[in-house]
Amino acid sequence: MSKVLVVDDDPSIFLLIRKALADVAQMVTAETAAAGLRELGQDNFDCVLLDIMLPDRDGLSVYGEIRDHDPRLPVIFMTSEASSETAIEAMQLGAFDYLAKPLEIRTLCHLVENAIEQRERSSVPVEIVASDEADCTRGELFIGRSRVMLDVFKDVGRVSKQDLPVLVRGERGTGKELVARALVQHSDRSAGPFLAVNCAVLTDSLLESELFGHEKGAFPGAESRRVGKLEQCHGGTLFLDEIGAMSPVVQGKLLRFLQEQRFERLGGNEELTSQVRIVAATHRALEPMVADDDFREDLLYRLNTVTIDLPPLRERSDDIPLLIAYFLNQAKREFDKPDLRGVSPEAVDLLKAYDWPGNVRQLRSVVRRCVLDASLPVIVADVLPEDIRRGESSPEILGLAPEDRDGPSGRAMPSLVDRLLREKSSNMYGETIAYAEKYLLLRVLRETDGNQSRAAEMLGITRGKLRDRIATYNIQLSDGVRLGNPR
Repeated sequence: MSKVLVVDDDPSIFLLIRKALADVAQMVTAETAAAGLRELGQDNFDCVLLDIMLPDRDGLSVYGEIRDHDPRLPVIFMTSEASSETAIEAMQLGAFDYLAKPLEIRTLCHLVENAIEQRERSSVPVEIVASDEADCTRGELFIGRSRVMLDVFKDVGRVSKQDLPVLVRGERGTGKELVARALVQHSDRSAGPFLAVNCAVLTDSLLESELFGHEKGAFPGAESRRVGKLEQCHGGTLFLDEIGAMSPVVQGKLLRFLQEQRFERLGGNEELTSQVRIVAATHRALEPMVADDDFREDLLYRLNTVTIDLPPLRERSDDIPLLIAYFLNQAKREFDKPDLRGVSPEAVDLLKAYDWPGNVRQLRSVVRRCVLDASLPVIVADVLPEDIRRGESSPEILGLAPEDRDGPSGRAMPSLVDRLLREKSSNMYGETIAYAEKYLLLRVLRETDGNQSRAAEMLGITRGKLRDRIATYNIQLSDGVRLGNPR
């Protein structure tokens, strides 16, 4: 039978816990911190229930000595002086959990059983080791030994020194910007500037100004001259992400620049030149956009001189352990988890079996969250998100609350923000804006019965940009306007 150490100065607590855990574990008691530490030195335990207010010492300080003795031993704090500050401090130290007195029997039994189970699981050998010596400072995300990734590396090697435009194709989250950075790193322009512009997040006029610059007075609010990215990037590389969202007007100006290396600022007459290499990226198929007159065929030919196709993570599952190890070591340092040993084989199997609709970006987020949540040295399957344990793509990948699986709603926005706060998200702005954008698009498209031309006019964006957003969020227009399954 498992053995639990209870350190508390209240005899009534011993009686309560002994009765509650009679069928779960054998109980050993200690009324002081000193006595509890002596018991730890003389026997092996599977869990510790530790009161915060002890006669001889503060329980929070005793916890450090328990961790030094056995970092895999789960510790559950108990106290009658429950406060948010104490709970936060206990969890920051790495406690398994925190109970307020009077103890609730069912909750107590559940936590102790979970702690004992995780104690057993954390004792198994890890499949992926968290290393203190691993170099996590370079090559983030651009990692892999699979055949498809080796093909990508070879493509980068072939074209990096060729002063030609490059088009990088791949799903969202696959690391297209990192391909661009690798091209720069191995090119003759490595010492020059590297700038990135996301064409999908700027309005047409702002994107035009961002790329080409503008003169004072070129439009209302243009109070001074602005130097665009093409001028700033002279001698370097400009990365244009989501180029499929670019308006036809900006496409035409970019085409001229690619052909002649010449351009003019908005509102200006002076012809300027700049030696810039363009690396463009898209998650969309541009050929259908050409057929629909949403993307210039001549610009596609110009960009398509060299194409690098970046595979989705589901097609390179052999690389998942390498990526887990990289992100694990990175998060171990960032979150100061020196006792973290690694990931269990069962958890690795689940991570490898998942289809990763959000690709490498999603994997990084999951690993970071698991490291943050782990209270024991080994990340076991129970720490993984529920949809990964079930092997299903969760609607929450799209930022959706469970009640909004058929599409986001305005009323769910507060619950989304609350969830992100609970999860300590590091991308609250992006996730919230994406949620609001999905809500807006669905409302307008439903209002127009799926008519994209009318919807684009109401939204004040081009039809091409609307099509990009429809593809991004997998909005289905057949059989009513609705969200498809996350990709």
